[in-house]
Amino acid sequence: YDSMVAKVITHASDRDACIRRLKRALHELIIGGVTTNTELHNFILDEQAFTSGEYAIHWLEDRLAQLDETDEAN
Repeated sequence: YDSMVAKVITHASDRDACIRRLKRALHELIIGGVTTNTELHNFILDEQAFTSGEYAIHWLEDRLAQLDETDEAN
């Protein structure tokens, strides 16, 4: 069993252009019949720390924990 349905790879002249292409590709992506993590990828691509390249190995884990704490407080 391989959980990977597809791999989306983009290429561009710089990081910002590549991120824009990836956002567009994910927006246009249609996969039926299975749950995907496209929402998570869109979330990551919208985060300033990611788009600026200022992230580390535990960034996503820490960011999701921050969101959980915010949800619990509300």
